[in-house]
This record gives sequence, structure tokens and C-alpha cells, in this order.
Amino acid sequence: MAEQVAKRIAAIGLLPVVELRSVSEAVPLLEALSAGGLRAAEITLRTEAGLPAIAAVRHSHPDALVGAGTVRSADDARRAIDQGAQFVVSPGTDREIVELCTSLNVPAVPGVCTPTEVQSALRFGARVLKFFPAQALGGVTFLKALAGPFGEAAFVPTGGIDPSNLREYLRLPSVVACGGSWMVTPALLAERRFDRVEELAREAVAIVTEVRGDA
Repeated sequence: MAEQVAKRIAAIGLLPVVELRSVSEAVPLLEALSAGGLRAAEITLRTEAGLPAIAAVRHSHPDALVGAGTVRSADDARRAIDQGAQFVVSPGTDREIVELCTSLNVPAVPGVCTPTEVQSALRFGARVLKFFPAQALGGVTFLKALAGPFGEAAFVPTGGIDPSNLREYLRLPSVVACGGSWMVTPALLAERRFDRVEELAREAVAIVTEVRGDA
């Protein structure tokens, strides 16, 4: 399952990073993203709504790709997977999280920002790595340098990415997908501007198609 999910992440090319204030936002959000052609979400555990929201959208949209973000412990990873999370994203590299996910055949996407962290994450068994915070660390230029000695690593840059620089990241051979929150900001969700979420998702998908084609 882990390999299939990793391939789906790469095929979609985008992971909306979602912070929910209420579980009631979850299903209409996934409906809006799906209508925009983006059937995926990384629902963070930054709020209490995170875990139940994962369960809700996995039930309402079983064909969507839904993972947990901001996972900082193995216990949180297990709880997220129990709720149906298909992948687990961490802000940093935690060996216990990677090993737990590996044992459960669920992709762990640990956060990295230095060569040492990349090397550690790969040694722990991760293959898809979250490059975070991408723009603050030097963006595309720094990621190109990281990819040189770590040709086997696949990166999901996140942090400071939006339509103005999305193309640059997607053109890198080492980048399988980009994470971003511009189409799912807390303000849009609080105002229930799901029409705008759909519009921004459609625009983002069009950029992915422009860079990578329909494949």
C-alpha cells in the first residue's frame, strides 16, 4: 500500500495542507477540492478537529487521498492511521514515526532541511521527504543542491509555495509533489468560501498539468 500511495502523491502533484477549526468544514472542503480536480488533502493535527476530520472525509470521500500532517509523535501517527490516514507527514524527522509507519505499510513523509536530516530520514527507511520550510531555506536553489548527493530521495517541498513559484518547484526532477495552503487558508474555511477553494484548486491543477502534462 505504501508504494501505491507514494505513486498517487506523485501523480496528483499537490498536497493541500489543511488546518481545520471545525470538523464541519472537512466534508465541504473535500467536495470543493474534488470539484477543482484535486482529490487530496493533508489534514494537520494542529487543532482538535484534525483526527475526526480525517475519519469524516475518509468516509465521505473514500477515493480521495487523505493524510495527516503536523504529526509529531508515534502515538499521534498511530491515532491518525486508525482514523484512516493514508500517509503521515511530520515537520521534522522522527525515527519512531518512520518505523511505525513502515511497520503498518503507510508512507511516512518526514520533514528535512539539512543534508544530515535527509541522510537520517533515508537511513530510517523513508523515501518521500518533506523539504520544509522550503522558501525560507533557500527554495529551489537549495533543493537542487540537496538533490545532488541524494539522488534516491523524492521531495515534497512545503512552506512559502504558491502559484507564483509552484512551476519552479514542479520542474525539479527530485520533486514529486508540492505542499501548500494558499487554496485552503483558515480564512477561506472560516468564511466557508468553498467556491473560492474550488477555483484555486482548479488553477493549481492547471499549473501541474502545464508543467507535467496529463500523465
